[in-house]
Amino acid sequence: MRQQPATVRLRRLLVMLPWLMERGEVPLVEVSERFKIDADSLVRDLELVAMCGLPPYVDEMIDVFIDDGMVMVGVPRLFTRPLRLNRVEAFELLAAGRAAMNLPGSDPDGALNRGLHKVARGLGEDETGVIVINPTPESVGSLVDAASAGRSVRVSYQSHTAEAPSERVLSPFRVFSAHGHWYVVAHDDRSGEVRTFRVDRVSSIADAGPATASPPDGLPEPDDWFVEGDVERATLRIGPAGRWVVERYPVDEVSAPDDDGWVRVRLPVTSERWLERLLLRLGSQAEVIEPHSMSSLGRLAAERVLVNYR
Repeated sequence: MRQQPATVRLRRLLVMLPWLMERGEVPLVEVSERFKIDADSLVRDLELVAMCGLPPYVDEMIDVFIDDGMVMVGVPRLFTRPLRLNRVEAFELLAAGRAAMNLPGSDPDGALNRGLHKVARGLGEDETGVIVINPTPESVGSLVDAASAGRSVRVSYQSHTAEAPSERVLSPFRVFSAHGHWYVVAHDDRSGEVRTFRVDRVSSIADAGPATASPPDGLPEPDDWFVEGDVERATLRIGPAGRWVVERYPVDEVSAPDDDGWVRVRLPVTSERWLERLLLRLGSQAEVIEPHSMSSLGRLAAERVLVNYR
């Protein structure tokens, strides 16, 4: 049977996953009949879902299992966190969700449609169904002005890894748009480093006087990967057979190889769980140099795995 286009499969999953998550455990045959998809195609789609997490890292996987003719779907932690979408992201989600609601198996009274109604209300949809959005946050202009005038700004910033906003003083150097988001490259007084922040996560902004730092030499150009500045970093020493990490994940720094071909790599770490998995894959080809609190993660993870095979 010819496989359907990825866009069709994705829209179907947008409807299917909320329905499955509400029920927790459903016979495979019932899912197949409800969404008018043959069992083999259904299994292939769900197997792909089981490999999805929080990009660009596997911070939390979607729990999907198929066993003895039953489909079991858990609600991962990443789905229980409040979504902090800008208006463009919310509109894109609304449009995709409403298109998916026209597919077989959609539930007008289900979680997906209830959520879409809340998104529409939040965007200010009126009785005619019209939504007006401005894709450029107001704070973009303030940050551009601060960068041009050599001023610093005091901001309230909500990181995706923190429960509450943090107060920071930033000295902006560059403001740019990429992949549907606005970013600011700035010196962060809290960390003492130049970092990249998403502008839509800034909830308040005020002048804080002259800039506290000057733009560094060779300020890097925006590229295809952006990792928020307050994500914790780790420095690893990686052997020749493990240097694929540099190509696969965004990294801050990579040293020149030493005489044995080993390099030092500084990279963002969204969770200890993700770093554990990476260290298990690298095996003897990696060691954590800093922070010291993570130096034993790989060894402890390996010990837990070995216990399961004794």
